[in-house]
Amino acid sequence: MAGMKLLLYSHFFAPSIGGVETFSMHLARGLASENHAANGTSVTVVTQTAEGNEKDAVGGPFRVVRKPGAMHLWKLIGGADKILLAGPAMLPLFFALIRRKPVVVTHHGYQSICPNGLLFHLPTQSSCPGHFAARRYFECLKCNRSTEKIAGSIRSLLLTFPRRALCWLANSNVAVSDHVARRIALNGVEVIRNGVPLMPSSKRNAEISKAGVCFGYVGRLVTEKGVATLLDAARLLKARKCVFRLIIVGDGPERESLQKMALDASLYPEVSFKGFQSGIGLQDLLADVTAIVVPSIWEEAAPLSALEQMMQGRLIIASDLGGLAEQIGDTGLTFEAGNSRALADLMQNIIADPGSITKFGWRARERAMNLYSIDRMLHEYQTLLRRV
Repeated sequence: MAGMKLLLYSHFFAPSIGGVETFSMHLARGLASENHAANGTSVTVVTQTAEGNEKDAVGGPFRVVRKPGAMHLWKLIGGADKILLAGPAMLPLFFALIRRKPVVVTHHGYQSICPNGLLFHLPTQSSCPGHFAARRYFECLKCNRSTEKIAGSIRSLLLTFPRRALCWLANSNVAVSDHVARRIALNGVEVIRNGVPLMPSSKRNAEISKAGVCFGYVGRLVTEKGVATLLDAARLLKARKCVFRLIIVGDGPERESLQKMALDASLYPEVSFKGFQSGIGLQDLLADVTAIVVPSIWEEAAPLSALEQMMQGRLIIASDLGGLAEQIGDTGLTFEAGNSRALADLMQNIIADPGSITKFGWRARERAMNLYSIDRMLHEYQTLLRRV
């Protein structure tokens, strides 16, 4: 990639926080670092995220262009040698194809095959069987009507057609898991798994405190994340006289209703809501957490939060849907999505046999180091960018 000018388009970027933002930051820093840029490669990140109050929040050997207009974006793409999109953003993808630039589209969700991008059927609050792919478009309209007006629902549906068509024309489509590759079903799609930094192993919990095993949840408090299933499992554990703690880290529109659910089930003081946390504060909060629960009821693509906890050697208990189950493999425990009794049974087994936490934790760390390292991800993207 000698002398290459790479444009990385990420609609959301720092200081915004999320999976795609983290992926884009890791990729930009890695590809533009001294190690990878000794041959003159330069990286420009283009985003629609405005600059935050902390202007030094984004540090790295790359340029960031924020909120460019259409003409500015056209010129930026024209000045680049190759384009990499963190998600199938239509306008930059269209511009790249018109200007005949080699373009790679990474898929961190299902925007190319589902109008709401989640493959989550909102009316039934369950995983979508694939209505758009099966041409059941009226079902797509009914699905999105639960969150937006009919005009918005029609717009979301209609935009999915050109978005998918443009992805077919890209030089390469990259999925973050085998599951996502199968679901989006684009010609020649390949898999490059997300990477997370090498992290020190979390404190091993050889001795469980008198407060019992501590479970943790880290993520947004939205319906599809299945936190209600976790709280119901906690209710069952308390009814079984199990001694445990549950820390819920995150924020979102469901927080108030989830807190009420915990209150109604008399789950205090076993359950505590800690709000949004990041960085050192998050690590300190999770210091005593012995297992992370990921109870999603939608088909997670490849959540970085689970990978980060695996890298730290924590046991993951997760629903058996999508790329999440693929990520943890046999190094964690899985249960039927939405089945709070099955989740409670797994949690009770861990409470009864806390020694298994260490066994699963080390296996999770080994898997993460082998499959989900930053260096591995960067090497695979470098190889791909040379080829397109």
